[in-house]
Amino acid sequence: MADQAKLLDYLKRVTAELYQTREKLREAEGVSREPIAVIGMGCRYPGGVRSPEDLWRLVESGSDTVTGFPEDRGWGIADLYDPKAEQSGKTYTVQGSFLDDPAGFDPEVFGISPREALAMDPQQRLLLETSWETFEHAGIDPRSVHGAQVGVFTGLSGIDYAARAGGAPPRTSRVTSSPATP
Repeated sequence: MADQAKLLDYLKRVTAELYQTREKLREAEGVSREPIAVIGMGCRYPGGVRSPEDLWRLVESGSDTVTGFPEDRGWGIADLYDPKAEQSGKTYTVQGSFLDDPAGFDPEVFGISPREALAMDPQQRLLLETSWETFEHAGIDPRSVHGAQVGVFTGLSGIDYAARAGGAPPRTSRVTSSPATP
């Protein structure tokens, strides 16, 4: 009789756990079917584009964003230019499309020290700024979503900052441990 009672208790417990697991599964499946709302956008493109509206105006106008190399990037075009396309570490063009003021970043808005901001990849800084602007574009105060279950989905390319900055630092410090790319 004792064995039957133990078996019955075991089956009751397992059945209860199974029921709870099925409920959790139903909840999880229901959550995965919730709609996703795209309610704001942010962007940076050459030609002074700092918003989706700016991008649309640029596309509508058919403007060309190609210019000479910017002088505020520390690129000596005389040192970089070589008409032979095969030359490593050189460019065979003296023009391109460049973002305006990629270094213009207010680290304090994000609780980042100026020293840490200097060590960050500029693309990471731009990602923070455009994420903030995406919330503003949607009419949401970015500070209001702190700790909330929200997402900012991004698309970007390029990983040249670490190479331009001289490769990986020989020693990691508290300001260089930020990811090399966002």
